[in-house]
Amino acid sequence: MLSRVAESLYWMSRYLERAEHAARLIDVNLNLMLDEAPDRGGQRWRRLLQSLCAAAPAAGAGDAVGITQALAFDQSNQASIVACITTARENGQQVREQISSEMWKQLNELFLRVKRAGSDEVWYAQPHEFFNAVKEGAHLFQGITDSTVNHGEGWHFIQVGRFSERASATAALLDAHFSEFQPTPGQEIEVGDYLEWVGLLKSCTAFEAYCKVYTAELRPDRIAEFLLLNAEFPRSVRFAAEMIQGGLQAVAEATATRKAGRASRLAGRLRATLSFSQIDEVISGGLHAYLEDVRRQCAQIHTAVYQTYIAYPIEAALAS
Repeated sequence: MLSRVAESLYWMSRYLERAEHAARLIDVNLNLMLDEAPDRGGQRWRRLLQSLCAAAPAAGAGDAVGITQALAFDQSNQASIVACITTARENGQQVREQISSEMWKQLNELFLRVKRAGSDEVWYAQPHEFFNAVKEGAHLFQGITDSTVNHGEGWHFIQVGRFSERASATAALLDAHFSEFQPTPGQEIEVGDYLEWVGLLKSCTAFEAYCKVYTAELRPDRIAEFLLLNAEFPRSVRFAAEMIQGGLQAVAEATATRKAGRASRLAGRLRATLSFSQIDEVISGGLHAYLEDVRRQCAQIHTAVYQTYIAYPIEAALAS
């Protein structure tokens, strides 16, 4: 597969995953505003910015309205939902011949939906409807992708892009939340913080899945274990690491590139880190340091994918 094709498929998937993640977090925060005291809202929105690695808006625009506008509609902000979907569409257009007509149609419809929406219109009318449309549009695109294209090299690059973004984003979200609340093994949740922990689970669409595993008793160590180390939940970091490793192994087998083993080894190391960790040891040893290491390993995998399949020198291609 040409490097430009691999790059476009990879980034198309990453940017859509990034837009869906941001839409979900903003929507959850807006819902929590209805249930909690106003004095807690500012802290939660600052935590949201930290988890998305986004800068705070200009002075005077740091309230819920300003932050939502910046993260959803500001096209000058490359991390905004509109900018991410626009970039995903541009990458899809570059590889129009590699994706199905159904994928292209869905990507276009999602792009037009967010481009037509204005920040004032969305905020004062139906903000939840807009963010649900973004989430459902991204989910529909993923389902169409899995159902309408061959599960070959291109599909595996799409998978690697999606789950690389998911692993890094979930780790950042957990780091932002747990850095503020500082859990200890066996600690119970304070009554005033209950909705904050519910919000964290809902930010990962994990509340119902968590309750089925642990019952409705919320404990910080169990929440960390579920979102970080659970092997079956699709939005856990461990699940994402397993999907990254599987995708890179499939690409390596298909390409038979000599240097492909480095990306696969790095993905295998991340998976092993998560597979053999125990949550009490992780928390005791420092959850922040552990999550930083996970994000560092995700960045190393991204760099290895680029060096191996996308930005490699011509000499390496001739030698492979």
